[in-house]
Amino acid sequence: MALFDIFKKKKSEELDEALEGAKPALEQAVEALEPAAPDEPLPPEGAFLPDGEELDELNGLADGPEQSAPAAPTAEKPKGGLFARLVQGLGKTRGAFTGRVDEVFRPSRKIDDDLYDELEEALIMADLGGSTSMEIVDELRERVKSKRISGADAARSELREIITEILSSGDSALRLDTTPTVVLVIGVNGVGKTTTIGKLTNKLKNEGKSVVLAAADTFRAAAADQLEIWAERNDVPIVRLTEGADPAAVIFDGCGAAKKRGADVLICDTAGRLHNKKNLMEELKKIYRVIERELPGARREVLLVLDATTGQNAVNQAEEFNKAAELTGIVLTKLDGTAKGGVVIQIIQKLGVPVKFIGVGEGIDDLQPFNAADFAAALFDNE
Repeated sequence: MALFDIFKKKKSEELDEALEGAKPALEQAVEALEPAAPDEPLPPEGAFLPDGEELDELNGLADGPEQSAPAAPTAEKPKGGLFARLVQGLGKTRGAFTGRVDEVFRPSRKIDDDLYDELEEALIMADLGGSTSMEIVDELRERVKSKRISGADAARSELREIITEILSSGDSALRLDTTPTVVLVIGVNGVGKTTTIGKLTNKLKNEGKSVVLAAADTFRAAAADQLEIWAERNDVPIVRLTEGADPAAVIFDGCGAAKKRGADVLICDTAGRLHNKKNLMEELKKIYRVIERELPGARREVLLVLDATTGQNAVNQAEEFNKAAELTGIVLTKLDGTAKGGVVIQIIQKLGVPVKFIGVGEGIDDLQPFNAADFAAALFDNE
């Protein structure tokens, strides 16, 4: 038994070492996309939102060029409610996951070491990662023994229970218990950050919440323009400054606008520069100081947007951002376009950060609150 444990440990270390090797390439690619933030001082109190000045004048919206809102998606919606759309959105992931798992737990299959080895391989292939797959298999092995499970179907049900428990860890609800609550949204280019903000704004407005947007991603070309289109579409105010402005200055103005309007939620689009963690941490610290000074006691949600189609790279991004940003939640986008949705399990298990929203379609209402039981049901059920 000791030799078996040594082999398993060595196998896990080799897998994790291989996955770790993917980080430099990712960081180099992101470095080429975005410049580092300049080191500017914290904006002085009252510098960017003078008393009595109107928000629209501050933004220059009245004189700026008119932009049309993005057209509403015309794709046919899945029939049924949220769960039905979740099932359809996870179709590719479910096909990849259940196909491999059901092959392992085929009828009349004997539960032995070969089954566990095959299951571990199947979970790794389903993007659960080496260490996460090993821990799940080890937990299943212990439960099968302690509960004296003998049938493959019962073992499969136990596997589903283990994965549901992992998905259920942490608070997946968006906490909006202060007025205002500040939601900081971070993530590298291309993950669907701005679109996520637009969809989240729509969701909150439908729930009767008043929202102000702050375009603090000032280093990405047209980022504020894109966010402004979403603001117009959702009929909410937006705070923006010139391109290249200090993001903390935008947050300062956003805090002032949220207070002035009595908004329930201030959603801030921020730049994510993974290649230089020190600059990212310093920028976020400055933003946090502004929020604490201008909105003392306000709850702060820090959501990292990840693209599910990138698989293991999404896990690497989550690990690095979590070190720098004090994440409170993950938003996983583009689950409907990938078979790599199993990465949700790995992210939650490795980071201990809950997934709060998932994107299962292109429609404005296809950003769903994450529900562990529903996700597991949509993942495991064949019908």
